[in-house]
Amino acid sequence: MEDSVESPTERRLGLVLLGVVLGVGAALRVGWALSEDGLYWPDEVYQSLEPAHRLVFGYGLRAWEYIEGARTWVLPALVAACFELSRALGLPEPRGYLGLTRSVFGLMGAATAWGTWRLARGYGASTLTAAAGAALFALGSVPVYFAPRALSENASALPVVLGLALALSPGASRRAVLGGASLLGVAVLLRLQNGVFCVALLGVLGARREWRRTGEALGVLVVWAGVLGLMDRLTWGHWFQSARVYLDFNLVRGMASNWGTAPFAYYHVVLARSLGPTLCLVTLGLGVLAARRAPGLFLLALAFWLLHALQPHKELRFLLPVLPVFAALAGVGLEVLRGALPPSPVRLALPLGLGVLAGLSATRTGRLTFGDIGQYEHEKPRASAWDDFGTVNRLLIAAGHQPDVCGLKLERLHVAWSGGYSYFHRDVPLYSGQGPGRGAGVYNYVITPTGLSGAGTVVATQGPFALVRLGDRCAPDRGWSSRLP
Repeated sequence: MEDSVESPTERRLGLVLLGVVLGVGAALRVGWALSEDGLYWPDEVYQSLEPAHRLVFGYGLRAWEYIEGARTWVLPALVAACFELSRALGLPEPRGYLGLTRSVFGLMGAATAWGTWRLARGYGASTLTAAAGAALFALGSVPVYFAPRALSENASALPVVLGLALALSPGASRRAVLGGASLLGVAVLLRLQNGVFCVALLGVLGARREWRRTGEALGVLVVWAGVLGLMDRLTWGHWFQSARVYLDFNLVRGMASNWGTAPFAYYHVVLARSLGPTLCLVTLGLGVLAARRAPGLFLLALAFWLLHALQPHKELRFLLPVLPVFAALAGVGLEVLRGALPPSPVRLALPLGLGVLAGLSATRTGRLTFGDIGQYEHEKPRASAWDDFGTVNRLLIAAGHQPDVCGLKLERLHVAWSGGYSYFHRDVPLYSGQGPGRGAGVYNYVITPTGLSGAGTVVATQGPFALVRLGDRCAPDRGWSSRLP
């Protein structure tokens, strides 16, 4: 699609706005990456950091998914590459490799915002209106909050938006369609649910009667499906092991519901709370305006949303791959709206106003609670969504620095709500709260609520927890297992 007509001044303003929102968005993401140690949900450790730690350093706790083969090794391999890079840079300790990894994920989020701009431009948005759409993802509180977390949803959002930008832009070349389909194939390797985008890509190309492009894209996606199967065969011993186990667990047996269920309206209610109701309504309205110019893209995003809304188990992070698509639609819709207005200062003010709204959403980020983001809504809805169990993780780092540590227990805590060996970084047994008592003698340090140190020596404290030294030796524990309890 041809670019919208814009003056040189407007184009320069658009590029300036894009540079500002990308720069600020990157700074916010890296800033949070380097200043926070909490968890949103254990998956950000045990689906990525911990298996990567096991790959690089040879030890780590194993979640059931990496015992029974319910996940591919693509995401842990990506994280492991960051760990190896950190070691090569002389940063072999947790603060080094975790800080670098979280920063890389944050910068991938900023790159995803650029992909949002690119997708909007492909559908005819001007430089300025596309930059305003990119601001929604670059500065929105939800993308910023999740950005540093090593989650498959984060990692896959970038190939999703770039793949769609290449393959679905009207008039895309053969090379662009094939490249875009390949990026969507990579996104599926990272997160199986992104297969929705692959099916939608074929549907949109078919609806345009671009039969040759449809066939070529299908061929590329079949190749990537083969890559998925082969990877599972090499790593798990069976073709398509991760897909089969995952689908059986979640769709056939419905086991994901054990972690909670939510009503159909969950996503739009939670997004309104976290992003702000005004920004959500404006984004929705602009998306609807974009539907006529970008019907395939609009229906694709809507289908992804609805399919997730129909699932009983819901978490806000599940929508991360589609949020840049909605942001791009907002940029396209803003272009449609401006095109309906006569030449006036309002045409210039509208994109800047949308950028301001996105900036206001960014100011909400540090104040987000778990209730705002739809997590632990019944347990601790008013608790800050930041640094949850960060005190425990900092004590894990402190415990790893003790030269005589030969075993560590997290008393009155489940190890799943900690950073595991990714933070502890010592090849000695790590016990969860339900593990053996102190009298067993199989560990000589505990992380325990302050005031429960007993006869031990307090080595360090963080908030309500203390690292306590119990003795100088540990009895061997042949029954200890690296399986996550």
